[in-house]
Amino acid sequence: MVVAHSERATLRVGDVFLKVDADPARIEVEAMALAPVPTPKVLWHKPPVLAIAAVPGTALGRLGEPSTAPPAAWAAAGAAIRRLHDAPLPPRRGRAGRSMDELAAELDAECEWLVTNGVLPADLVTRNRQVAEAALRPWAPVFTHGDLQIAHVFVDGEKITGIIDWSEAGQGDALFDLAILTLGHEKHLGDVVAGYGADVDLDVIRAWWSLRSLLVVRWLVEHGFDPFAPGCEIDVLRSRL
Repeated sequence: MVVAHSERATLRVGDVFLKVDADPARIEVEAMALAPVPTPKVLWHKPPVLAIAAVPGTALGRLGEPSTAPPAAWAAAGAAIRRLHDAPLPPRRGRAGRSMDELAAELDAECEWLVTNGVLPADLVTRNRQVAEAALRPWAPVFTHGDLQIAHVFVDGEKITGIIDWSEAGQGDALFDLAILTLGHEKHLGDVVAGYGADVDLDVIRAWWSLRSLLVVRWLVEHGFDPFAPGCEIDVLRSRL
Protein backbone atom coordinates (compact mmCIF):
# COMPACT_ATOMS: atom_id res chain seq x y z
CA MET A 1 0.00 0.00 0.00
CA VAL A 2 1.47 3.35 -1.06
CA VAL A 3 -1.23 5.64 0.30
CA ALA A 4 -4.89 5.33 1.29
CA HIS A 5 -7.48 7.87 2.40
CA SER A 6 -11.15 8.70 1.89
CA GLU A 7 -10.67 9.96 -1.68
CA ARG A 8 -8.45 7.28 -3.20
CA ALA A 9 -6.00 4.47 -2.55
CA THR A 10 -2.81 3.55 -4.39
CA LEU A 11 -1.20 0.12 -4.29
CA ARG A 12 2.04 -1.07 -5.83
CA VAL A 13 2.57 -4.52 -7.29
CA GLY A 14 6.09 -4.76 -8.65
CA ASP A 15 6.43 -1.99 -11.25
CA VAL A 16 2.67 -1.51 -11.54
CA PHE A 17 0.65 1.00 -9.53
CA LEU A 18 -3.07 0.46 -9.00
CA LYS A 19 -5.09 3.57 -8.21
CA VAL A 20 -8.61 3.19 -6.85
CA ASP A 21 -10.54 6.46 -7.03
CA ALA A 22 -13.81 7.14 -5.22
CA ASP A 23 -14.78 9.88 -7.68
CA PRO A 24 -15.66 8.62 -11.18
CA ALA A 25 -15.77 12.20 -12.48
CA ARG A 26 -12.03 12.77 -12.17
CA ILE A 27 -10.18 13.23 -15.45
CA GLU A 28 -6.84 11.65 -14.52
CA VAL A 29 -6.56 9.40 -17.58
CA GLU A 30 -7.79 12.15 -19.88
CA ALA A 31 -5.41 14.67 -18.32
CA MET A 32 -2.39 12.42 -18.80
CA ALA A 33 -3.34 11.91 -22.44
CA LEU A 34 -3.61 15.67 -23.00
CA ALA A 35 -0.56 16.79 -21.01
CA PRO A 36 2.49 17.72 -23.15
CA VAL A 37 4.89 16.40 -20.50
CA PRO A 38 6.13 12.89 -19.61
CA THR A 39 3.44 10.93 -17.74
CA PRO A 40 3.09 7.32 -16.56
CA LYS A 41 2.10 4.73 -19.15
CA VAL A 42 -1.52 3.65 -18.71
CA LEU A 43 -1.64 -0.17 -18.69
CA TRP A 44 -5.40 -0.46 -18.31
CA HIS A 45 -8.36 1.41 -16.90
CA LYS A 46 -11.41 -0.32 -15.50
CA PRO A 47 -13.17 2.26 -13.30
CA PRO A 48 -12.69 2.76 -10.45
CA VAL A 49 -9.24 1.15 -10.92
CA LEU A 50 -6.43 2.61 -13.01
CA ALA A 51 -3.23 0.63 -13.62
CA ILE A 52 -0.11 2.59 -14.55
CA ALA A 53 3.55 1.68 -14.99
CA ALA A 54 6.25 3.06 -12.72
CA VAL A 55 8.16 5.96 -14.24
CA PRO A 56 11.98 5.88 -14.44
CA GLY A 57 14.22 8.12 -12.39
CA THR A 58 13.89 9.41 -8.85
CA ALA A 59 11.64 11.98 -7.23
CA LEU A 60 12.81 15.60 -7.41
CA GLY A 61 12.64 15.57 -3.63
CA ARG A 62 10.30 15.25 -0.67
CA LEU A 63 8.70 17.75 1.64
CA GLY A 64 10.71 18.03 4.84
CA GLU A 65 13.91 16.70 3.28
CA PRO A 66 16.70 18.49 1.39
CA SER A 67 16.56 17.91 -2.36
CA THR A 68 19.68 16.40 -3.90
CA ALA A 69 18.54 17.27 -7.43
CA PRO A 70 20.76 19.81 -9.23
CA PRO A 71 19.46 23.33 -9.99
CA ALA A 72 19.13 22.34 -13.65
CA ALA A 73 16.60 19.65 -12.69
CA TRP A 74 14.49 22.23 -10.86
CA ALA A 75 14.72 24.49 -13.90
CA ALA A 76 13.65 21.59 -16.11
CA ALA A 77 10.64 21.10 -13.85
CA GLY A 78 9.77 24.78 -14.32
CA ALA A 79 10.03 24.40 -18.10
CA ALA A 80 7.78 21.32 -18.02
CA ILE A 81 5.18 23.21 -15.99
CA ARG A 82 5.27 26.05 -18.53
CA ARG A 83 4.56 23.58 -21.36
CA LEU A 84 1.62 22.25 -19.38
CA HIS A 85 0.25 25.70 -18.65
CA ASP A 86 0.55 26.68 -22.33
CA ALA A 87 -1.40 23.61 -23.47
CA PRO A 88 -5.10 23.76 -24.44
CA LEU A 89 -7.44 23.76 -21.46
CA PRO A 90 -8.83 20.43 -20.22
CA PRO A 91 -12.62 20.18 -20.01
CA ARG A 92 -13.13 20.56 -16.25
CA ARG A 93 -12.04 22.73 -13.36
CA GLY A 94 -9.38 21.14 -11.16
CA ARG A 95 -8.23 21.49 -7.55
CA ALA A 96 -6.30 24.63 -8.49
CA GLY A 97 -9.45 26.15 -9.99
CA ARG A 98 -11.48 26.97 -6.90
CA SER A 99 -13.00 30.45 -6.95
CA MET A 100 -11.89 33.29 -4.69
CA ASP A 101 -15.13 33.01 -2.72
CA GLU A 102 -14.75 29.25 -2.27
CA LEU A 103 -11.16 29.57 -1.12
CA ALA A 104 -11.89 32.47 1.23
CA ALA A 105 -14.74 30.58 2.89
CA GLU A 106 -12.66 27.41 3.26
CA LEU A 107 -9.69 29.41 4.56
CA ASP A 108 -11.77 31.18 7.19
CA ALA A 109 -13.23 27.87 8.38
CA GLU A 110 -9.82 26.19 8.64
CA CYS A 111 -8.25 29.16 10.43
CA GLU A 112 -11.08 29.13 12.96
CA TRP A 113 -10.63 25.38 13.50
CA LEU A 114 -6.87 25.71 13.99
CA VAL A 115 -7.27 28.40 16.65
CA THR A 116 -10.40 27.06 18.38
CA ASN A 117 -8.86 23.62 18.80
CA GLY A 118 -5.50 24.95 19.94
CA VAL A 119 -3.66 23.36 17.04
CA LEU A 120 -1.71 26.55 16.25
CA PRO A 121 -1.20 29.88 18.02
CA ALA A 122 -3.63 32.61 16.99
CA ASP A 123 -0.84 35.01 15.95
CA LEU A 124 0.68 32.41 13.63
CA VAL A 125 -2.68 31.75 11.99
CA THR A 126 -3.54 35.45 11.74
CA ARG A 127 -0.21 36.37 10.13
CA ASN A 128 -0.46 33.60 7.55
CA ARG A 129 -4.10 34.45 6.85
CA GLN A 130 -2.90 37.97 6.02
CA VAL A 131 -0.15 36.65 3.74
CA ALA A 132 -2.58 34.25 2.06
CA GLU A 133 -4.85 37.13 1.05
CA ALA A 134 -2.60 37.92 -1.93
CA ALA A 135 -3.50 34.59 -3.56
CA LEU A 136 -7.21 35.50 -3.54
CA ARG A 137 -7.23 37.45 -6.78
CA PRO A 138 -8.52 37.06 -10.36
CA TRP A 139 -6.50 34.73 -12.57
CA ALA A 140 -6.66 33.36 -16.10
CA PRO A 141 -7.28 29.58 -16.18
CA VAL A 142 -4.54 27.28 -17.49
CA PHE A 143 -4.04 23.53 -17.65
CA THR A 144 -2.89 22.74 -14.09
CA HIS A 145 -1.67 19.53 -12.49
CA GLY A 146 -3.34 20.49 -9.21
CA ASP A 147 -1.13 18.47 -6.84
CA LEU A 148 2.38 19.12 -8.08
CA GLN A 149 4.30 18.03 -5.01
CA ILE A 150 8.00 17.49 -5.63
CA ALA A 151 7.49 13.80 -4.88
CA HIS A 152 5.28 13.67 -8.00
CA VAL A 153 8.03 14.93 -10.33
CA PHE A 154 10.65 12.36 -11.37
CA VAL A 155 14.04 13.19 -12.81
CA ASP A 156 17.13 11.46 -14.16
CA GLY A 157 19.98 13.89 -13.73
CA GLU A 158 18.72 17.10 -15.32
CA LYS A 159 15.91 15.46 -17.33
CA ILE A 160 12.24 15.16 -16.34
CA THR A 161 11.28 11.51 -16.77
CA GLY A 162 7.70 11.62 -15.54
CA ILE A 163 5.06 13.54 -13.61
CA ILE A 164 2.63 11.36 -11.68
CA ASP A 165 -0.71 11.63 -9.84
CA TRP A 166 -3.01 13.67 -12.10
CA SER A 167 -6.10 13.11 -9.93
CA GLU A 168 -6.56 16.85 -9.27
CA ALA A 169 -5.75 18.06 -12.80
CA GLY A 170 -7.94 20.57 -14.61
CA GLN A 171 -8.38 24.24 -15.26
CA GLY A 172 -6.81 26.36 -12.53
CA ASP A 173 -4.39 29.01 -11.30
CA ALA A 174 -0.89 28.66 -12.77
CA LEU A 175 0.81 29.99 -9.65
CA PHE A 176 -0.81 27.27 -7.55
CA ASP A 177 1.25 24.64 -9.39
CA LEU A 178 4.46 26.63 -8.99
CA ALA A 179 3.75 27.14 -5.29
CA ILE A 180 3.01 23.49 -4.55
CA LEU A 181 6.19 22.39 -6.31
CA THR A 182 8.34 24.76 -4.24
CA LEU A 183 6.48 24.44 -0.92
CA GLY A 184 9.13 23.97 1.78
CA HIS A 185 11.89 24.38 -0.82
CA GLU A 186 11.99 28.15 -1.18
CA LYS A 187 15.66 28.20 -2.15
CA HIS A 188 14.78 26.44 -5.42
CA LEU A 189 12.07 28.92 -6.40
CA GLY A 190 14.51 30.96 -8.51
CA ASP A 191 15.55 27.87 -10.49
CA VAL A 192 11.94 26.90 -11.14
CA VAL A 193 10.96 30.41 -12.24
CA ALA A 194 14.02 30.60 -14.50
CA GLY A 195 12.97 27.37 -16.19
CA TYR A 196 9.36 28.52 -16.36
CA GLY A 197 10.53 31.45 -18.46
CA ALA A 198 7.82 33.97 -17.66
CA ASP A 199 7.27 36.78 -15.22
CA VAL A 200 5.45 35.52 -12.14
CA ASP A 201 4.35 37.30 -8.99
CA LEU A 202 6.55 35.83 -6.26
CA ASP A 203 4.38 37.38 -3.55
CA VAL A 204 1.42 35.37 -4.83
CA ILE A 205 3.48 32.17 -4.80
CA ARG A 206 4.45 32.89 -1.20
CA ALA A 207 0.81 33.62 -0.44
CA TRP A 208 -0.11 30.20 -1.84
CA TRP A 209 2.45 28.60 0.50
CA SER A 210 0.56 30.06 3.47
CA LEU A 211 -2.86 29.38 2.00
CA ARG A 212 -2.10 25.78 1.08
CA SER A 213 -0.53 25.05 4.46
CA LEU A 214 -3.42 26.53 6.42
CA LEU A 215 -5.94 24.55 4.38
CA VAL A 216 -4.31 21.13 4.69
CA VAL A 217 -3.26 20.90 8.36
CA ARG A 218 -6.58 19.46 9.55
CA TRP A 219 -6.77 17.00 6.62
CA LEU A 220 -3.22 15.80 7.25
CA VAL A 221 -3.79 15.30 10.97
CA GLU A 222 -7.07 13.44 10.40
CA HIS A 223 -5.48 11.13 7.80
CA GLY A 224 -2.42 10.14 9.80
CA PHE A 225 0.15 12.51 8.31
CA ASP A 226 2.36 14.85 10.34
CA PRO A 227 2.36 18.52 9.29
CA PHE A 228 4.53 19.26 12.35
CA ALA A 229 7.47 17.25 10.97
CA PRO A 230 10.60 19.35 10.33
CA GLY A 231 10.40 21.26 7.06
CA CYS A 232 6.72 20.50 6.54
CA GLU A 233 3.57 22.64 6.60
CA ILE A 234 3.85 24.07 10.13
CA ASP A 235 7.45 25.10 9.51
CA VAL A 236 6.30 26.75 6.27
CA LEU A 237 3.77 28.76 8.29
CA ARG A 238 6.35 29.67 10.94
CA SER A 239 8.72 30.97 8.25
CA ARG A 240 6.19 33.70 7.43
CA LEU A 241 6.56 35.29 10.90
